[in-house]
Amino acid sequence: MSTRFRMLLLAGVAVLVTSCSAHAPGSQSMQLPAETLLPPGATQITSPPDQRSDTCDANASLRPSAQPRPGEMPDGSTMAAILKRGTLRVGVDQNSFLFGYRNPADGQIEGFDIDIAREIARDVFGDPARVELHPLDSAHRLTALQGKQVDIVVETLTPTCERRQSIEFSSAYFVSDQRLLVPKNSGIKSSADLAGKKVCGVVGTITLNPILALPQRPTVIGMSNWLDCLTALQQGQVDAASTDAPILYGLLQQDPNLRMVGDALAQDPYAVGVQQETKDLVRFVNGVLERIRGDGTWQRLYNNELAALGPTPGPPAPRYIG
Repeated sequence: MSTRFRMLLLAGVAVLVTSCSAHAPGSQSMQLPAETLLPPGATQITSPPDQRSDTCDANASLRPSAQPRPGEMPDGSTMAAILKRGTLRVGVDQNSFLFGYRNPADGQIEGFDIDIAREIARDVFGDPARVELHPLDSAHRLTALQGKQVDIVVETLTPTCERRQSIEFSSAYFVSDQRLLVPKNSGIKSSADLAGKKVCGVVGTITLNPILALPQRPTVIGMSNWLDCLTALQQGQVDAASTDAPILYGLLQQDPNLRMVGDALAQDPYAVGVQQETKDLVRFVNGVLERIRGDGTWQRLYNNELAALGPTPGPPAPRYIG
């Protein structure tokens, strides 16, 4: 080897070593600022997005009227317009395992909420397949209804008095407890252990409220969907996630290193969201829910989609006004 070649080789190695040492773990250039540790779109939540209040009976809905036969909707009704269009436009989730999620095998959105939507389409058209599914993140469920982008929303949506100022709700079709999801080795056993911790939730959901109301409030991180919360948990960017137990169960099925802990923080009924001006559609949807409660359909759908949650007391009883 010539002296010139040997000198060039040593110079190259020196440059490589210098370059590597400049980016070695623990060096100043590799320390990322704290705000970059969360996925894009994450935000810190400091105030409740929707106050639970007793200014109304949030879970009461309009009493169903006589149910028309499928394919024979009353002239001038909202259902007649949907029948003429040919599809029922439904806002749904595609990231909530068990309720509304995209099946990786075929790319189709399925789950308990999707089945409820198809039962409504069945009673409009006589065909449960006549649905047009519109995936929405939680923060845009109400605006999609207000903007008439969808006819209904079936997306683990809980009625509140504040939400009732802008949309209508059906009677409840499911009731869930809110819990905590944490890594098994976290040491967190209940909400009392959350002081100084980071808790993940989804922007626009009322399940953020009980966390923000804790005496020693943790840092609440808002994501756009629950899969982002799962990723943040797996990467140690948050210490816990909190929402309704069935949704957390779906995340748990994707990572057995997690566990649900603590007593129920709240109880949340799910109802179908409807445009505020289409009250005839509210009564129609309640008629569909009456049918599936009474003819065994609700239990069949539960067994098909939610049996992993364990035995059920059955569908929640409706509460009507007007």
